[in-house]
Amino acid sequence: MNIGFIGLGNMGGPMAANLAKAGHVVTGYDTASVAIDGVTLAESAAAAAAEQDVVITMLPNGAILRAVAAEIVPAMKQGAVFLDCSTVDVDSARFVAQAAEDAGLLALDAPVSGGIGGAQGGTLTFMVGGSEAAFGKAKPLFDIMGQKAVHCGPSGNGQAAKICNNMILGVTMIATCEAFALADKLGLDRQAMFDVVSTSSGYSWSMNAYCPAPGIGPKSPADNDYKPGFAADLMLKDLRLSQQAAEAADADTPMGQAATALYARFVEDEDGKGMDFSAMLPRFEKRGRG
Repeated sequence: MNIGFIGLGNMGGPMAANLAKAGHVVTGYDTASVAIDGVTLAESAAAAAAEQDVVITMLPNGAILRAVAAEIVPAMKQGAVFLDCSTVDVDSARFVAQAAEDAGLLALDAPVSGGIGGAQGGTLTFMVGGSEAAFGKAKPLFDIMGQKAVHCGPSGNGQAAKICNNMILGVTMIATCEAFALADKLGLDRQAMFDVVSTSSGYSWSMNAYCPAPGIGPKSPADNDYKPGFAADLMLKDLRLSQQAAEAADADTPMGQAATALYARFVEDEDGKGMDFSAMLPRFEKRGRG
């Protein structure tokens, strides 16, 4: 399959490399100077998109996605798939999908979960919105780049699934970090805390798979001085998207609001920028009740 790939950063670069390694012909474009194994670089996004069977985008936000879509949609051939793997607001995803469909293209929004490690290892999970026809055409590529792809319904629903999932993740990580900090102050050994919670009703992915306490549970960014994994900055971005969507849908999400406010303070006013999102634990360790 001939594939265009626009956005070859920490996530997009390994994803494109995996597609090339699997035997697909991949032409890429990024605003930064990059070199990706097996990927031929084009001089523009439009050039990377021309005459491709599928064009994949991995971009920072909705405004950039809209701008790139305006450039590449006219360059794409009829019947091609526009597969956006960015995490953006639902409105931008639906706007771009409509523009693509109006131009005779198939459109999918397919944000990912799994971080840089998942992109490198080809173990991402894709949450996909769009038509069954588009999903079927892209499915072989999802199987190369990831371990699971879930078709969530029409355009925009992939983004909806991603932001709902990450709202849960942000809330549960904060609760997990709070609980460890409280356990410390109550004199409860962290290993004992993990052994109880990880096998009882406090079980969560934040505790069991990504424990924020160094030396406890499976290896995680906590064991590497909280170098990301999944950066607190990106968690804040996703939480803000969840609250933007909640406001538009008139949904009451008080825990999501509280998590957004805490991560905003952590990233913008404290020392959380550039740290893993689980670095909330040392933050709570240093704080008292007041």
